[in-house]
Amino acid sequence: MNENHILELEEQKSELGKVEISPEVIEVIAGIAASEVEGVATMRGNFATGVAEKLGRKNHGKGVKVELAEDGITVDVSVVITYGVAVPEVAGLIQSNIKQALQTMTAIELQAINVHVVGVQFETPETPEEVN
Repeated sequence: MNENHILELEEQKSELGKVEISPEVIEVIAGIAASEVEGVATMRGNFATGVAEKLGRKNHGKGVKVELAEDGITVDVSVVITYGVAVPEVAGLIQSNIKQALQTMTAIELQAINVHVVGVQFETPETPEEVN
């Protein structure tokens, strides 16, 4: 691909110029699409994204890694799922939601969408109120 890691859309070239999409844009679209799936508790980012969120900066690309290679584009998504959901079903929904969102918004065809379930979130039990 290009040395500056910008994805150039071949079919979007016209007499007006060319359209380029940054991998960060793909990360944001994929992150939002994955978090919309029921059964996804949270997206898993790294330490830096956790610190940035504590400072008030929302990172919609959290938990998403995009690889631009000669043979295509691969998206890796790391999620924490809700306890009790069917993992293969939720993972399949994540893949199809990301694929549909990226095709609709960018017309990009992906080589692979890999879903990594890195944790399970349990419902937090409500603490009973103290009786005086």
